[in-house]
Amino acid sequence: MKLLVVEDEVKLAEYLRRGLTEEGYVVDVAHNGVDGLHLAMEGDHHLLVLDGMLPGIDGLGLLAALRQSKQTPVLMLTARIRIEDRVKGLQGGADDYLVKPFAFSELVARIEVLLRRTRPTRDVEGTTVLGLADLELDLVRRRATRAGQRLDLTAKEFTLLTLLLRRQGEVLSRTEIAEQVWDMNFDSATNVIDVAVRRLRGKLDAPFERTLLHTARGMGYVLEARDE
Repeated sequence: MKLLVVEDEVKLAEYLRRGLTEEGYVVDVAHNGVDGLHLAMEGDHHLLVLDGMLPGIDGLGLLAALRQSKQTPVLMLTARIRIEDRVKGLQGGADDYLVKPFAFSELVARIEVLLRRTRPTRDVEGTTVLGLADLELDLVRRRATRAGQRLDLTAKEFTLLTLLLRRQGEVLSRTEIAEQVWDMNFDSATNVIDVAVRRLRGKLDAPFERTLLHTARGMGYVLEARDE
């Protein structure tokens, strides 16, 4: 899931970017209304976290412009506590409101609720469950099991496994994994992808007799059930 945070307080914006990234989201950030509107109109974000008071174009102005062509869910942040301010935002097209200061856990919970309301009930292939051999991934409940045993995955590991399952049988390069899961350009000098795959393999394959996640030497990784 890809989010856009439009917040002019640089420290808060960076705090939100880091926290939401750790929750498994891909996060873009803008620090003013003009840049925020451009990213919101041109991007493919699943949800916007929008500050009400912004330089250039304020939050309500950005929201009004966005609603002329897009219905992307919007969670507005505001320091204003008056009921009439919140009503104005909701009437202008905001899907939810959160007053500053706020708890990060509440922000995450509200984002999850909005995404559940708007995302399709089924995966693009027509199912909410992906599977391979004795591995099962429930996209709605965000739960992975193998041979009936729950796999304790982090948000990034879940996203990585989802990608591998959707493309099972295909060799995915480190570059493609970096772009799809981390939304970043792959730096061959780093081992972030290899480390992530090794950790996932430790949970996915190590406790079981059959290996599903394989290394294609010099090319990348592939998830498939091989005859052994």
